[in-house]
Amino acid sequence: MNVAASLPVLLGLFSAITVAVANFTVKRGGDVLTARMVMSMGMALTMIPFAPFVPAPPLAMWDSMAMAIAVHWIYQFAMVRALHRGGLSLVFPVMRGLSPLMTALMAPFMLGEWLAPAGYLGLIIACTALVVFALPGRQPLDQARLDRAALVWAVLAAAGIGLYSVVDARVAREMPQAATFIVWLFLLDWIAVAAVVCWTRRGQLVARVRPQLKAGLWGGFAGSLSYGAAIYAFTLADAALVTALRETSVVFAALLGWLFLKEGFGARRTLAAGALAGGLVLMQSGG
Repeated sequence: MNVAASLPVLLGLFSAITVAVANFTVKRGGDVLTARMVMSMGMALTMIPFAPFVPAPPLAMWDSMAMAIAVHWIYQFAMVRALHRGGLSLVFPVMRGLSPLMTALMAPFMLGEWLAPAGYLGLIIACTALVVFALPGRQPLDQARLDRAALVWAVLAAAGIGLYSVVDARVAREMPQAATFIVWLFLLDWIAVAAVVCWTRRGQLVARVRPQLKAGLWGGFAGSLSYGAAIYAFTLADAALVTALRETSVVFAALLGWLFLKEGFGARRTLAAGALAGGLVLMQSGG
């Protein structure tokens, strides 16, 4: 693989590792909406030092910027609703496992990107492996019934990931400098979720934020590295490939849990990780 071909792959894998670190750092459970706000504000803070050194988006591009920011807000709303309605163990694999397929379905219409037949086969293998890898083992029947109520929101969140991936790829490619889009997206992305938190958590905002502040800010820093790398990769390779690479974060998060939290990995996950790697190789070589 030459350097030009390997760079988006390396960026995608770096994005996967850093988003796994972000998810590992930010405490799960508790108030999902407030945790998302703290992380988004942490991402914005990491961009402030860079803002003076990148040009502002051209006036003609602000409608595209507004569209990209709105799509991120839609995803965040669906994601928070999914996590409120169902368990993380089922919602997360559906959201992250289906999102590369959603990206591939939208990319032909918004980006004019079509994978070769082998590329689509590799994508289907990778998405299936992601879901199998991330799904929990056995669940009580009452929990399984409860989780089914969250699947609609999880699928909508996956569609939101696919939509923001293709929109961000399009805007980043049209922007004179990709760094401009990265910086300004993160500077503005936190506003909607912060407004909702301030309205719905009024009177208890400090108590909600305080226990998540430190981890959320570190998670925001890792999140900035993660999605910044992904946006740059969007300018170099097909959006579906980048999204599929980024969603290997579920594997890296499981490895962190195995190494530091003594959580099991198991034969199922080992086989699924191998299938995921094979699907990505087939997608890269045949896409």
